Parts: sequence; C-alpha cells; structure tokens
Amino acid sequence: MRDADLREQLTAQRRHVLDAVAGLEERDLARIVVPSGWSITRLLNHLAYDDEMFWIGAVLGADPQAIESLHDGWRSEPMSGTDAIGRYRDQIECSDRILDGLDLSAPPRWWPPASVFDAPPMQDGWEVLFRVFTETAVHAGHLDIVRELIDGHQHIVVT
Repeated sequence: MRDADLREQLTAQRRHVLDAVAGLEERDLARIVVPSGWSITRLLNHLAYDDEMFWIGAVLGADPQAIESLHDGWRSEPMSGTDAIGRYRDQIECSDRILDGLDLSAPPRWWPPASVFDAPPMQDGWEVLFRVFTETAVHAGHLDIVRELIDGHQHIVVT
C-alpha cells in the first residue's frame, strides 16, 4: 500500500466521523446513550487527543507542543460538542501537516515513557498510522450506532 492510499482511507474515516455528528444539537452531542457512559463529545475528544495528537503529533511528529499537551482524551475538560468538533478538525489539520513531510518507513520519532503508554515501540510509521486508521474506523462505527439511537439517521444503508 502506498502512503497516499492509506492517507486517503484515513481521510475517508475522519470524514465518516464528522458526517456521523453533523447537524446534531448540543444536547445530543453531550447525551449518553450507551451503557459505558460516553458521549459523542467525549468520543471526539478521545479521537482528537488520543489518536491525532498522541499518535501522529507526538509519536510520529515528535511535536513538543503535542507531547506537552498529552492527556487522556476521554477525561478532557468539559467542552461543548461544537468545541469538540472544532478541536477534532484542528487536530486533523495538525496531523496532516506532520504526515505531509513524513517517511512512514522510518521508526517513530518519539516514544512515550511506560507511565504514559506501557507497550514496546512500534516498528515504523506505517504501524502507527494503521493503528490510527483502525481506531478512527471503529469509532466511526460506534458513532453510527449512537446517531441511529438518537435520531434514526443511518450512515449507509445497503438494500
């Protein structure tokens, strides 16, 4: 797979996430409809901080600001759903700037201490980017289910 192919697929999954939350009102973005207790706002924070900022900004980009700002996205300071959508969009832009100049065959430029992420380093940027792609796609599916529970909207209907 070429860099462009994987990036294109990641872009499609990010768009899927944003499409799944488009048009929802603040109360729906903050609403908890699953037993585990997360809201759409919390999930967007998770994607922004734990995927885009952590994996791409910090691990792949070794961006000092991203490293300094790392925290658990699920436990981010409360914000509005609109702000969470904006934050996710902003992190995508930051990630894309990093990915534009990156050789995915190279090893990650930074690896967190065990107190932050207790796992062996990934081999290269491909492995990291596949993780972000997978997690984004999985959460896009979660958002599809939550959106259907909120207002009946279905992202893709195959007849």
